[in-house]
Amino acid sequence: MEREEFRELVVKAVKSLPRLFRKRMENISVVVVDYPSREDAQKTGASRLSLLGLYQGVPLGKRSVWQNQTMPDKISIFQANIERTARTPEAVQALVREVVMHEIGHYFGLNEDELREAMEKE
Repeated sequence: MEREEFRELVVKAVKSLPRLFRKRMENISVVVVDYPSREDAQKTGASRLSLLGLYQGVPLGKRSVWQNQTMPDKISIFQANIERTARTPEAVQALVREVVMHEIGHYFGLNEDELREAMEKE
């Protein structure tokens, strides 16, 4: 899949989030790259070929008032790993959405059950 087409799936996934989440997202960058760095994969305990997404930053609930002027948090979505895991265009789209939601859940400091519950309320 071309990079721009994949990026559009990421944008669509972010736009599909409940308004409650989108309104609270500030100072965060979402990028698409093929693979994580060796260092990033090692930090997570995953291999470079299995990691699908990565949140880097301080979750909202753990920030202090002094952390307002920091660099943006970053969510990386790993295109090559997602495409290798999900082999059809439909499966890629579904996995992109799942990975984006998972990483945004980290941004909000939510575990997977909490994120799922919040998504159902919207």
